[in-house]
Amino acid sequence: MKATIKNEEYLDETQSLKVIREMIQVSRNKLKNDGILFIVWGWIFFINYLFLNYLPGKILLSHQLMEIIRSLRVILPVFGLIFTIYYILKQRKKAQTYIGISLRYVWISLFASMVLVNLIQMNVLHSINFELQHPIFMVLIAFAVTVTGGILRYRLIIAGGLIFGLLALAASYFELQTQLLLDAIAWFVAFVIPGHLLYAKRDKK
Repeated sequence: MKATIKNEEYLDETQSLKVIREMIQVSRNKLKNDGILFIVWGWIFFINYLFLNYLPGKILLSHQLMEIIRSLRVILPVFGLIFTIYYILKQRKKAQTYIGISLRYVWISLFASMVLVNLIQMNVLHSINFELQHPIFMVLIAFAVTVTGGILRYRLIIAGGLIFGLLALAASYFELQTQLLLDAIAWFVAFVIPGHLLYAKRDKK
C-alpha cells in the first residue's frame, strides 16, 4: 500500500515537472514571436537616447532640425505604444499561459515603479533630478529584463539584464549627457540584439 502511494506521489511530481517544462517551452516559443516587441522598443529608445538626445547635446543643429527632433521624441514612443496595444490585442486570441501572464505583470509593475520613482522625487526633492532618475530607471528595467530571462531560462536575456544593471551603476558616476549614451548602449544590448536573435528563431508558419 505504501509502495503504491509512493509511486503515485512520484508520478504526480514527474507529471508536475513535465507540465512546468511544457509551460516554459510554450512561453519561450511565444517569446520568440514577442521578440518583435523587444526589437521595436529597443530601437525606439536606442534612437531616442542616442540620436534625439545625446548627439543634439554634442552637435550644434539648426532650429528646423531641432524641431524635427523634438517631434520625433514624441512620435516614436507613441508609435511604439500603438503597435504594442495592437500586438497584445492580436495575441489575446491565442492561448495564454500562466508564465506569460506572470511576465505581463512584471512589465506592468515596472511601469508603475517608474511612475512611483518620479512621484517620490517630487515629494522629497520637489523636482525631478534626471541625473538620479536615469540610473534608477535603468536599474528597474535591468530587474525586469533579468526576471524575464530567469523565468524563461534564457541566458541571453539574463545577460542583457545584468549588463543593463552594470551600465546603470556606471551611469551614476557621470553627468546626464553621458548617462544618455550609456542608456542607449544598454537598450541596444539588452533589447535590440536579443530581440533580433529571438525573432529570427520564431515559428514562421
